[in-house]
Amino acid sequence: MRKYPLFFFFLMAYTFSWILLIPSVLSSWGLLQGDFGITFILHTFGPALAAVVLVKAIEGRAGLRRLRGRIQQWRAGWHWYLFILAGIPALLVLGIIIQPGMLASFQGLKLLLLVSYPLTFFAVWFGGGPLGEEVGWRGFALPRMQSRYGPLWGTLLLGVLWCFWHLPEYLTPNMGGGPGTGLVTFLTNFPLFLLFVLALSIIFTWVFNHTRESVFISITAHASVDTPQVVLVPLFLAVNVTSLFLASLIAFGIPALLIVIVTRGRLGYQASQEQR
Repeated sequence: MRKYPLFFFFLMAYTFSWILLIPSVLSSWGLLQGDFGITFILHTFGPALAAVVLVKAIEGRAGLRRLRGRIQQWRAGWHWYLFILAGIPALLVLGIIIQPGMLASFQGLKLLLLVSYPLTFFAVWFGGGPLGEEVGWRGFALPRMQSRYGPLWGTLLLGVLWCFWHLPEYLTPNMGGGPGTGLVTFLTNFPLFLLFVLALSIIFTWVFNHTRESVFISITAHASVDTPQVVLVPLFLAVNVTSLFLASLIAFGIPALLIVIVTRGRLGYQASQEQR
């Protein structure tokens, strides 16, 4: 584990999560009866569990304290919170409405949205994936991958591994899979999702490097991507899984490309991080 921390991290993250996802997959295909929503939620904590196990094994209690400190590190410039809390949802909505027919299917905003959005954001932050994933992806893997492979290549490699971690979910309706779907659906949706995750990884790394490697900010940014999918996207009746992935790619692909060009692939990575 000390010699190959990244290998063991991804091995454990995949193993923990995929095992916990088995009941949801079997239930989706009618092979197991019951509601396994709790196991679906728990499977998102596979990366966090892998990170905690490895940090404890490699760095001991001091390492766990450092990781906990980065999870609690909420201080950042107001402009980062503005970008995360308002900019990210706005980009996603823009990616939806520029697709033909989407704006015409919009049902309009309701007062209930003003109440439900922050409550949903809170629930998603803790139990919808961001907390369980980001403690692993950005808390454990990204600093080591940037140091070893450089900021851009390390980020892209993490993005690929992050994307393929979701692979079993394509056997469930959550990612457009399950009974009644076939290989064509998968071959349409998965490449879009991969490109979207790569773009999002670049943006997340850029934010991460500019906020002193704050895991708290990474979790919040992740929640700002997921929450609109629960609250805002259903307001557009024409949106399906494919159009949502396409909207996400449009929304985050162009900013990610601009970040790579402007930073020349450094993504805000500092010399002090290299020397760590």
